Amino acid sequence: MILTKAQYDEIAQCLVSVPPTRQSLRKLKQMFPSQSQATLLSIFSQEYQKHIKRTHAKHHTSEAIETYYQRYLNGVGRNGTAPVLLELANEVDYAPSLMARIILERFLQEHEETPPSKSVINSMLRDPSQIPDGVLANQVYQCIVNDCCYGPLVDCIKHAIGHEHEVLLRDLLLEKNLSFLDEDQLRAKGYDKTPDFILQVPVAVEGHIIHWIESKASFGDECSHHAYLHDQFWSYWNRCRSCCSHLATRSSARLQTDQH
Repeated sequence: MILTKAQYDEIAQCLVSVPPTRQSLRKLKQMFPSQSQATLLSIFSQEYQKHIKRTHAKHHTSEAIETYYQRYLNGVGRNGTAPVLLELANEVDYAPSLMARIILERFLQEHEETPPSKSVINSMLRDPSQIPDGVLANQVYQCIVNDCCYGPLVDCIKHAIGHEHEVLLRDLLLEKNLSFLDEDQLRAKGYDKTPDFILQVPVAVEGHIIHWIESKASFGDECSHHAYLHDQFWSYWNRCRSCCSHLATRSSARLQTDQH
């Protein structure tokens, strides 16, 4: 489905004042019934991530961290089973999983002899049962499972969706009898940064010559396109030109050998 810039802007504008919850997604679907759930979720996630990047610093000052931690302690002191961290994250407009990370790091700093490493924190977020405090473990778990945009659960879902779309794309290329090289084949040839597929014989699509394909399995807004161009696509373009030139040279040499 092709989304016009006006339609995208209308959806993005509606996301300015809503928290990153499943309830918000349901409301969004009611407001834009013609759009798929996957499209709305992708736009929702990207717009919220932009917001988090803009406001990230203010949540990581020493004053903010201490305020959040004391509010957490006071909250669980009154009722340890209440979703204290989740409600705190929604109140201050911060991603629940990121709030959980802040409180977990602060807790470990207070209770461990040495500062916790990033790998230890990540492991505890992936598996809250490793957290040495049952109340905090439950609070972190609530944040992880209720976060639609951040956290280890979301990362797993994104990875699975990305892999699924790569498989679908491969199947489509095979169905069309197109010859291609995938990432593993390209890395074996010494290319360290590659698109998902390079077409060994380029094809024409709507007046454009297609040499390579990169599957992102996410909504491509203007900001994302600029970022992908800078971080990946220009290097793909240069390297694929080199790769295609190399393949053409080998094919030409093979043809000349066959003729002799």
